[in-house]
Amino acid sequence: MRRFKDFPEFEAHLDTLGLFRMDLTLGRMAAFLRAASDPDYPAVQVVGTNGKGSTSTFLGTLLSTHGLRVGVYTSPHFVNVRERLLVDDAMLSENEWVELANEAAVCSEGLDLTYFEMLTAMAVLGFRRAEVQAVIWEAGLGGTWDATRALPADIVLFTPIGLDHEAILGPGLERIAWDKAGAMRPGGLAITGPQEPLVMDVLCRRAEELGATLLRSADLEDLPPAGSLGLAGPHQRENARLALAAWRLLAEGQDWKRDAAAQAKGLSRAFIPGRMQSVAYDPPLILDGAHNAHALAALAAALREGGVRPATTIFACLTDKNLESMIPLILSLGDGPILVPGIPGNERAMPPDKLAARLGPRAWPCVDLCAALNPLTGSSGPVLVCGSLYLLAEFYKQNPWSLTRPQAA
Repeated sequence: MRRFKDFPEFEAHLDTLGLFRMDLTLGRMAAFLRAASDPDYPAVQVVGTNGKGSTSTFLGTLLSTHGLRVGVYTSPHFVNVRERLLVDDAMLSENEWVELANEAAVCSEGLDLTYFEMLTAMAVLGFRRAEVQAVIWEAGLGGTWDATRALPADIVLFTPIGLDHEAILGPGLERIAWDKAGAMRPGGLAITGPQEPLVMDVLCRRAEELGATLLRSADLEDLPPAGSLGLAGPHQRENARLALAAWRLLAEGQDWKRDAAAQAKGLSRAFIPGRMQSVAYDPPLILDGAHNAHALAALAAALREGGVRPATTIFACLTDKNLESMIPLILSLGDGPILVPGIPGNERAMPPDKLAARLGPRAWPCVDLCAALNPLTGSSGPVLVCGSLYLLAEFYKQNPWSLTRPQAA
């Protein structure tokens, strides 16, 4: 049986599993849970195309500011895989990760877990060991066959569902919506934020088929006041409302006391890197992981609301994106040049020269993010860095201080 002696050895093993390897089935996770036993803590699963990380973050801080010990499982990570598994907003130590990896290896012997399944299994064990009082599971891809779907959930949340990962979940919005709707449990409880009419129809039909209760966040909570949130942009008010709705029903189900002051504090303390994040740099930067048309539209609205017009845009994306729907939005973000860097080591990244050609005469290819940023030193900015989360990861690797909540907050 495989045993890991230290964290680097475990990381090397993860690399052999293949970050982008997918084999969509719940069988391996179900077998792992039979060996490890089902989690026994209240849990919320967050499913959707955009806003999953922000909604998970809002809900996590709402739980924490009410004095609850909370586990949050998210993806992807920027610099260190340990970012994916948080207890009370903190990463576990490397030694704890090695212990969890060895325990997961015992419970999954012979199952050949994928990269994401291995981490999900470790999160199940880690949250149990930490004696958390609630867990938030952010789905990795889709809903029906995502590894987190194998886990018990008291509530399933649906953030905005749009076109993304069409090669796997699609083609088309309806197919994607049906896949994500598959996260609902028979007879279970689900809450959705605003959706396209076609998506809402699919969610309602799926809920009826399963005998599940589907509620709308707008029927449960008011929008938080503008300017009251730790995450910027008008779309974050809807993400926060969805988190508030989940917190309300979870608290009622568990007989936890809700406190208005703690709720306000939780929403204002929410922080997640790469979401309309202002970074004190030379030049001043705005980092946003908008990687599809829906997210780019939300970014554009957030920039307008903040009265920000980037002097330069730095953009990169992966080859599986629907670029045609994204191009007009990218061009509208600013009037200045668009620099298109490569993402070294990422075989899924669109080559800079091809992407720049698609974007038009304002776009210029660059070798990497450093080559894009260095000539801008001393400029007034702001410079918008957006598109793939893997592009943002290149910045965070060089500037890890920017991954954490600013001290002033």
